[in-house]
Amino acid sequence: MTHTRYAFIKANWNSDIVDRALEGFLELIPADQVDVFDVPGAFEMPLIARDLAQTGHYAAVACAAFVVDGGIYRHDFVAQAVVDGLMRASLDTGVPVLSVSLTPHQYQETDHHNAIYRDHFVQKGREAATAALNITKTRQAINAT
Repeated sequence: MTHTRYAFIKANWNSDIVDRALEGFLELIPADQVDVFDVPGAFEMPLIARDLAQTGHYAAVACAAFVVDGGIYRHDFVAQAVVDGLMRASLDTGVPVLSVSLTPHQYQETDHHNAIYRDHFVQKGREAATAALNITKTRQAINAT
């Protein structure tokens, strides 16, 4: 029996927080069914998600990033472009591309905020895994009819 495979893309910016999403994802989907890919930042995720989806190897692609206001650019524009790009990759390829891309309204690089978001990313990783499993099951049921 062939195992269903999943891809997990994670942005390297704020990796101490973002990597926690993978931990949550792997709580529900075995690591031997997940291929992990690192990208420099959130903006690079849609291209790699599309490329991975086009291979036909994955039932779903999950993408994790933490886009914060660094005071230099409009982080909300970046976040919107990323989410739009992920949706487009999904629609263009027919492979579910799931987003664990968060843009907090109020983030300060303090121990308190970092702890909150680390925990939150574990939960969001679990939610992405649940979504990946559910959509895979639903699509298999549709294809069986």
